[in-house]
Amino acid sequence: MTEYPRVKLQSLDKVTAHTMTFEAKVGSTLKFGPLYMKVQSCQKSSPIDDPESAAFIQIWEGETSDTAEWVFSGWMFASSPGLSPMDHPIYDVWVIDCLAEAEKEVAEESEEPSSDEISPETTPDQDDTQKQNVAHE
Repeated sequence: MTEYPRVKLQSLDKVTAHTMTFEAKVGSTLKFGPLYMKVQSCQKSSPIDDPESAAFIQIWEGETSDTAEWVFSGWMFASSPGLSPMDHPIYDVWVIDCLAEAEKEVAEESEEPSSDEISPETTPDQDDTQKQNVAHE
């Protein structure tokens, strides 16, 4: 497996049925609704092996370390999203691919774009982490 600097994720809001595809840098923290996601690693198999992308992602809910509750911490696999799923009543997140190049950081929605934008917040345990905004309805 080869380490890649970016991950492509997809999310689902189970209430509104809206999906979003977005990218994140490894080591960055982003906020999606009430959730904070930190991508620790993204690895992809070599071209001669069976195709596989896997990312180690930590997801929590709550703004400070006192109020934060872990939602997910572990490896997610693009080829088998059900193998290690995130368990949240409103949101699902899964890995699509690991990316080598920095592509335009734009969230794409399956429906019309939202006018609401979520601002980056301070993470519970790291305040020097690079933050990204994710559009969300």
